[in-house]
Amino acid sequence: MRARPGGEGARKYFFAPPLSNEAFLFYCGLRVFMNLDGGSFVGSKLYVGNLNYRVGDADLERTFAAYGTVKSAQVVMDRATGRSRGFGFVEMGSDQEAQAAIAGLNGKEVDGRNLMVNEARPPERRGGTGGDAKRGGGRRY
Repeated sequence: MRARPGGEGARKYFFAPPLSNEAFLFYCGLRVFMNLDGGSFVGSKLYVGNLNYRVGDADLERTFAAYGTVKSAQVVMDRATGRSRGFGFVEMGSDQEAQAAIAGLNGKEVDGRNLMVNEARPPERRGGTGGDAKRGGGRRY
């Protein structure tokens, strides 16, 4: 029987320096979308839905500028057609400005359509559909 490194039966563990919850999640590659202290948290990135298809990035930025500093505004475009998909994302300068924009614009009519404005959430993981039939994906007839 061979001896284990570090002595018989010894186990070595790596202990990281103490980190805040947010720093730990960042270190592990996870994005933080909630307040870990239990309070309510509104991120500064907003989802904007039900946009008129003629609305562009500049129009979206002008609409949200009344509620604070707009760091970025992007209307999502269809890759195949180059046309708007009817939604976008706006990043505000602070959480308070984001809350003000949600309160002021959610349900408001802009270019004939009632906007839907709320906090952007991370995309949900999709199931294992598609892929190689040898690995369990693909079509099954």
